[in-house]
Amino acid sequence: MSIAAPFVSDLYFGHLVAGVDEAGRGPLAGDVVAAAVILDPDLTIDGLNDSKKLSEKKRERLYSQIIEKALSFSIARASVAEIDELNILHASMLAMTRAVNSLPVPAEHALIDGNRIPLDLKCPAEAVVKGDARHQAIAAASILAKVTRDREIVLMAEKYPEYAFEKHKGYPTAVHLDAIKQHGVCEIHRTSFGPVKRALDGC
Repeated sequence: MSIAAPFVSDLYFGHLVAGVDEAGRGPLAGDVVAAAVILDPDLTIDGLNDSKKLSEKKRERLYSQIIEKALSFSIARASVAEIDELNILHASMLAMTRAVNSLPVPAEHALIDGNRIPLDLKCPAEAVVKGDARHQAIAAASILAKVTRDREIVLMAEKYPEYAFEKHKGYPTAVHLDAIKQHGVCEIHRTSFGPVKRALDGC
């Protein structure tokens, strides 16, 4: 049973505050996905929390509520090719920039989960360490990003069943590493990541 986080107000800077988070920095495969969410102060979403602290069932339920009740939201990504070209940190920042800048209702301020602020944002921003446990809008963004990415990697499992992506979502588990050793890599693997690079090099 998850316990709701002791959130601080998202309205400090005014109503149009976007929470921003990403999912998928650690996996060996798939895009990194970011989301930006401006919550409606008049519509309550019970149970918001850091997506990693929620069960898959609760994330899915909250995902639907966020989509329905948010004042504005956007989901964006950086591709596997961009991850390999830029590195995962810069690709994550790029995905967050895209999410914030494509909000249908533009944000007046962005709260970014972590200790870095992406470049080229269209609004002022503040980095918030462990922000998904402190701000509801960041928690909501973490849920949208996580659910979106998980759904997409599960679809990849249908195309590449030998890797069992539906079980590990691309993370470097023993099952995934064994599959790479047995079958090599596929087009959604991040070739700049150590285990994948070693497999390509025949190590």
